[in-house]
Amino acid sequence: MAKRDYYEVLGAARGASADELKKAYRTKAKELHPDRNKDNPDAEAQFKEVNEAYDVLKDADKKAAYDRYGHAAFEGGMGASAGPRGPRGGHPGGDFSSAFSDVFEDLFGDFMGGRSGAGGGARNRASRGSDLRYNLRVSLEEAYKGTQKSIRVPTLTTCDECHGTGAEGGAEPVTCPTCSGMGKVRAQQGFFTVERTCPTCGGLGQIVKNPCKSCKGAGRVEKERSLSVNIPAGVETGTRIRLSGEGEAGLRGGPAGDLYIFIEVREHALFQRDGLD
Repeated sequence: MAKRDYYEVLGAARGASADELKKAYRTKAKELHPDRNKDNPDAEAQFKEVNEAYDVLKDADKKAAYDRYGHAAFEGGMGASAGPRGPRGGHPGGDFSSAFSDVFEDLFGDFMGGRSGAGGGARNRASRGSDLRYNLRVSLEEAYKGTQKSIRVPTLTTCDECHGTGAEGGAEPVTCPTCSGMGKVRAQQGFFTVERTCPTCGGLGQIVKNPCKSCKGAGRVEKERSLSVNIPAGVETGTRIRLSGEGEAGLRGGPAGDLYIFIEVREHALFQRDGLD
């Protein structure tokens, strides 16, 4: 069966701007999401068609190729000379990330702290730990005078057995043989080179031959830490206190993230706050 025009799939005009295309995609994706159309057997196929269309039209290089050559621009077996060359050279259209993660990010946002991985080679270096948030409620008296509070924070800390390497006996991880340490693998798709997360190392660029028994190769373990927090006088609901380096431990020896304490002042039975009074 012949493929439908990508603009028609999104319900957008051929000269639509990037913002208009994104708006049309979001509307169609929400309308056709399988979870909202359990009684429609065609919803999943239509949802995939919408994702495929937007994956092409949101990328300037791929959109230019599609506008000029149509679906033929992405069909295998054609000579590379038939299509446009990307600004980075080497492969027509340049490199781009797998569309699978883009679908969920466009629909649901960065729930897990942003797009996974960076460009070639970045994933096998030490990486900073994630920041953490802790909501702390204090009384009106404590907010007025200031106080010291003890909190317990569940977090990921560096494994004591392997010192964060993830390997038994503290041995260093080795370069992943599949991606040569890049964390990503490439495959040709029509005029374009598709870059995907390496299935062997999960994008880290390294593998552990003998995983640490304590952390199972992760290099970090879950622990609950006790911390003392200084609450200065005059705080109010929404005040943010940063504890540098008290977030999750970094990977492969990277620095720890930060812990952010968000203050909420409880209402008093008799008194009401008026600004700083």
